[in-house]
Amino acid sequence: MIRKQAIGMAILAAVLFGTSAPLSKLLLEQIPPLLMAALLYLGAGLGMLAVNAGRLLGKRQQLEARLTKRERPAVVGMILLDSAAPIFLMLGLKLTTAESVALLNNFEIVATSLIALFFFREAIGRRMWLAIFLITVASVLLSIGDIGQIRMMPGAVFVLLASICWGLENNLTRVLSLKDPLQIVVIKGFGSGFSSLLIAFAMKEIGGSWPQVLLALLLGFVAYGLSIFFYIRAQRELGAARTSAYYAAAPFIGVLLAWLVLREAVTGTFLAALLIMGLGTYLAVSEKHSHTHAHEAFAHEHKHSHQDGHHTHTHEPAVSGEHSHLHTHEAVVHRHAHTPDLHHRHKH
Repeated sequence: MIRKQAIGMAILAAVLFGTSAPLSKLLLEQIPPLLMAALLYLGAGLGMLAVNAGRLLGKRQQLEARLTKRERPAVVGMILLDSAAPIFLMLGLKLTTAESVALLNNFEIVATSLIALFFFREAIGRRMWLAIFLITVASVLLSIGDIGQIRMMPGAVFVLLASICWGLENNLTRVLSLKDPLQIVVIKGFGSGFSSLLIAFAMKEIGGSWPQVLLALLLGFVAYGLSIFFYIRAQRELGAARTSAYYAAAPFIGVLLAWLVLREAVTGTFLAALLIMGLGTYLAVSEKHSHTHAHEAFAHEHKHSHQDGHHTHTHEPAVSGEHSHLHTHEAVVHRHAHTPDLHHRHKH
């Protein structure tokens, strides 16, 4: 049940983010790329700050673990990468079509998976490697402006750079995924938003009317704020690579909106890339992983319940439902289907 909920959150995050490329394309007609990148993240921060204020006013119990000084390096890296990625993306949108940008965003899966494997030692099986290969092939096809001349489109290069930044950022966010996702999105939104805004002012890329600015902020809240919130929740159970694979649904949502809203033309190369990308995505999301593994004893703090088989400690008096506190996991050896969440970082 927990895995199904995590998959649902990853797909919901994908649907929400999928609206960003085609709708941003419309707003970019009046708003410069650097300012647009800033507004999207500021909208995420402002919107989630309002959600947090509603939680406090409603006197809802705080169940999530708060960020501490130990997570500060990951937070700083997350903000810097999140400042660079949307700038690259907005520049790409100015130079190529919205549906190509939407599908090229799937290269984020490749970047996330490779970084997760080589730097964070996350287990990736043969099925996932095949998925990564197919998604890479589709991304290369979309990067070629004329298949006869084999030349790289400048807009595609910028989008691929954005995907690499987000791939590294996804892995840094995975380190934070057991902490309060709402707090993470607020910090991410304001940190990345204000840094991008300073760059926009320095480059004198300021424009757009107040209604357009408000629409960009609203889009940022929905496509970035809520999307990142559900993405982080999914990462807890699925790990970085697999959450990113489910997130591959986002570009297909973007493509659908580009066809419906922007009336952009469809080419044979684009349809071939769509088919290959779809097959790669299917292989990624249908992967299963199970074997006998050992858990070493360790302590950490995060929201949890006592029905998942990994939290067997007791409380006096007894506690039911989800709660958060510092707790210790005892050493145990068992076998079950699992994903590389923060409780399954063992070697293979």
